[in-house]
Amino acid sequence: MTDNRPSSNQWLSTDPWDLHRRAEKDRLRHNEKVKEIIKENLGEIIGQQDIITSEDGKIVKVPIRGVELPHIRYDPHGKKGVGQGQGGSQPGQVIGRSGQQGQGTGKQAGTEPGVDFYEAEFTIDELAEMVFEDLHLPNLRDKGTKDIVSDQIHFDSISRRGPQSNIDRKRTLIAAWKRNAAQGEPGWLINEEDKRFKTWEIVPEKQRNAVILAMRDVSGSMGEFEAYICRSFYYWMLRFLQKKYTSAEIVFITCHTEAKEVDEHTFFASGDSGGTRLSAAYKLSLEIIEKRFNPREWNIYPFMFSDGYNWGDHEVVEYMKKLVEYSNLVGYGEIANDLWGQAGGLAPLGQSLTDAFQDDSRVVVIKIASKEDVWPALKQFFSKHPEMASL
Repeated sequence: MTDNRPSSNQWLSTDPWDLHRRAEKDRLRHNEKVKEIIKENLGEIIGQQDIITSEDGKIVKVPIRGVELPHIRYDPHGKKGVGQGQGGSQPGQVIGRSGQQGQGTGKQAGTEPGVDFYEAEFTIDELAEMVFEDLHLPNLRDKGTKDIVSDQIHFDSISRRGPQSNIDRKRTLIAAWKRNAAQGEPGWLINEEDKRFKTWEIVPEKQRNAVILAMRDVSGSMGEFEAYICRSFYYWMLRFLQKKYTSAEIVFITCHTEAKEVDEHTFFASGDSGGTRLSAAYKLSLEIIEKRFNPREWNIYPFMFSDGYNWGDHEVVEYMKKLVEYSNLVGYGEIANDLWGQAGGLAPLGQSLTDAFQDDSRVVVIKIASKEDVWPALKQFFSKHPEMASL
């Protein structure tokens, strides 16, 4: 009688495709785990300066703790055996360690275990996809007749020629079966004439009119940290709008004691000097809306970022009341400085706005005290229901 049991040097599966599928499933599962960790730590990641200053298409490295790249481990000490062990181990039980007993930083030996991590590589666009996944312009409504058209690519057409990556397998097999059947030999033999390829066409897609008025306090009290937070928030806001609302208009306004409309480069590069009278920015916003963006035809979103030091808080409140009548949502972000940050509350301007509009869901007032608060601020401002979003 022949013994058909596999010997110790035989594979239980000799199907290379089966092994390939298992490896692919493991790779996909690993990638999903990495994305979950990235999403859980977006607040820490998107505030990093090297990411904000990166150019489109550049690869950025994000440290991922607690997850390792899949790989084969070999015993570094050359011990005998194939890893059967003594048995009786439980899930989660530490069965051995390699290397020295202690790990640490610096030149002296440590006594505590380290934390495994590796750097995952993403393009700025890939990272942006995760950031923008759940963001929307809030309270967006159909307004007016001045719809803007943006081009969208749809794979709706079929052609007999095209790249192999676009082949339509189902239609190709149907064409092959029909041809073989017509020749009296039904089967799945595929010739070049049977191949069918998906092709794309540019389809116009209407988008709702939307304008964002990005206002920035550039007074002397806006220090290096405040200016960085302001640029960081508007950097991600701008990318979000360019990605998901390609037809949205953006108006850039800087303000100290006077306000002026500027281009994108000047808005991000402006230094900080002078006093603060933010009512000038709100007044200029109202003038721009009345001249160029009819509220009956446009969804309007004014945003202001400041440290809260301002002359004439009551003037800001009055202008804000008029602005709210025109707008879908009005946002005010207060960047906490040392005094107000330690106190835990808002500066006088932020408190005045909170008191005046605490029952109006169209006004969102938030406080940013660290780089990690930029992501919650984006969620708070760009939620479909901002009054339900939580920091």
